[in-house]
Amino acid sequence: MRRETPSAPGAAPHPSRLEHIMAISVFDLFSVGIGPSSSHTVGPMRAARRFAQTLVEQELHERTAGLRVDVYGSLAATGRGHGTFTAILLGLEGYDPETVLPDQVEERLADIAAGGTLRLCAALGRRKDLPYAVEDMVQHPLTVLERHTNGMRFQALDADGAVLADETWFSVGGGFIVQEGEEDAAAAELDEASKQVPHPFRTARELLAHCRATGLSISDVMLADERTWRTEEEIRAGLLHIWDVMEQCKDSSLRRTGTLPGGLKVARRAPAWHDRLRREDPDRDPSYWQEWVNLVALAVNEENASGGRVVTAPTNGAAGIIPAVLFYATHYVPEVRRAMAGGDAEELRRVRESVVVRFLLAAGAVGVLYKEQASISGAEVGCQGEVGSASSMAAGGLAEVLGGTPEQVENAAEIAMEHNLGLTCDPIGGLVQVPCIERNAIAAAKAINAAKMALWGDGTHRVSLDEVIVTMRETGKDMSHKYKETALGGLAVNVVEC
Repeated sequence: MRRETPSAPGAAPHPSRLEHIMAISVFDLFSVGIGPSSSHTVGPMRAARRFAQTLVEQELHERTAGLRVDVYGSLAATGRGHGTFTAILLGLEGYDPETVLPDQVEERLADIAAGGTLRLCAALGRRKDLPYAVEDMVQHPLTVLERHTNGMRFQALDADGAVLADETWFSVGGGFIVQEGEEDAAAAELDEASKQVPHPFRTARELLAHCRATGLSISDVMLADERTWRTEEEIRAGLLHIWDVMEQCKDSSLRRTGTLPGGLKVARRAPAWHDRLRREDPDRDPSYWQEWVNLVALAVNEENASGGRVVTAPTNGAAGIIPAVLFYATHYVPEVRRAMAGGDAEELRRVRESVVVRFLLAAGAVGVLYKEQASISGAEVGCQGEVGSASSMAAGGLAEVLGGTPEQVENAAEIAMEHNLGLTCDPIGGLVQVPCIERNAIAAAKAINAAKMALWGDGTHRVSLDEVIVTMRETGKDMSHKYKETALGGLAVNVVEC
C-alpha cells in the first residue's frame, strides 16, 4: 500500500518524502489542491497521475492504445458533482493538483469535452493522444471494494487489447491515496519512520506525555518532529505559504459573483457580505468577529465549490474552517490586538506570522491524531471526520496561540469534536455546496467557542480527546452507508434539487 502525500509548498522536502511513506507531517494535512473535494477530486487526480507516471517510468505510454478506468463506491455515486471523473482525466494527462491552475483546468477539460481526445502523460513530457472522455469511464456506485469505499482501477491496453499496466488505488481522505497490494511494505516503512522523529505519537496521551517530559508546547513538539525532514526556516516558509494560499483563496472568492456551478443555483454570498462588513465595521471592532469568521468560511468554501485553488485543511469539504479560525487568530487574539494598536506595520507582520506558524503546528498535531486513530474521510465516517476533525484542529490551534497549556489545547480539540459526533455527509446533488458551505461557518464558530471554554478551565476534563476520536471512528462504522458521501440519504434525497 503506497501512500502518496504532497511535499511542503515553499519548502525543500526530504529527498524520500515524495516516494516513501513517512510519519505524518503538518504538510500532509495542509496541502494545496483544487476543489471541490480532497477525497473525490484531489485524491483521484493524484492516483491517476501516479498511474501515468508508471506508464512513463516503464516506457509503456507509447504502446498504450486504450484505457479502462473503473470507479467504485462513493467516488462513482457522487463523482459527477465532486468533479471526480474530470479530475481523473487531468491526472492521466499528468497534471498535479498542487500546481495546476484553475485556468489550465478549464482549458483542458473544455478541450477534452469538445474533441474527445485525452493527452495521456502530456504534462509529464511524454504525450500520447488517445480517444477517451468522461463517458468512457465505468462507474460502479453500488460496489465497494474491500479496502475503502473510494476505489478506482486503472488499466492501460495495447493495440490488441492486452493489459500493459493495472493498478488499483484508494482515496482515503484529505487527498491521501494508497495503492492496493503494498500494505505490508508501507506498514514497515511507517514503523521505521516513527523511530526517526524525536517525539513520536499516535495518541493525545502520548503527545501530552512528551509535553510534560520536555516542557514544550504542542506546537513546539510538532516543530521538533518536523525538523526531522526540513530546517526550521523551511518549515516556517512552508506554513506561511499555506496561509498565503488560504488568503488568496478567500480574496479570489470575494471577486466572484452570481451562482455556484452545478445546477443547484446556490447564490454566492461572500462578495455582498464583504461589502456590507466593510461598511459596518471599517475598524475591525471585536464585536463583529463572528460576522468576519462566517464570511471567511463561506468565501473559502464557495471558492472550493467552484473548483478553485484551496488548501486541504485537512479536507476540501472542510477547507473553510481553519482559514476562518486562523483569520480570528490573526485579528483578534490579544498579542495581535496589541500590535495593531502599536501602529508598527513590521511588528504586526512579525506577530501575525508567529501566530500563524504556532497555530498551524498545533492544529497539525491534532490532525495527526485523527489520521492515526480514525479517519478524515466523509465517505468512510461521515462529515464528523471532515468538518468535525477540522473544527477540532482549529480549536486546538486557537487555544495554543491564546496561551493555553498542552492540556487546555487537548481539551479544546476534544470539546469541538465531541459536539460534531454523528455528523452525516449528505450533499444535495453530490455537490459540495449544501449543507457543506454553511456547515463550515458553524463549525468555525464552534472551534472558537471550544477554545474559549477550554481556556476557562485548567485542562482537566472527564472525556479525553483520544476517547472522542475512538468514538468518532466507531460511530462512523455504525453509520448507514447512505449517510457517508453517497447522496443516497438525508438532505440529498429529502430536498428537491431544482
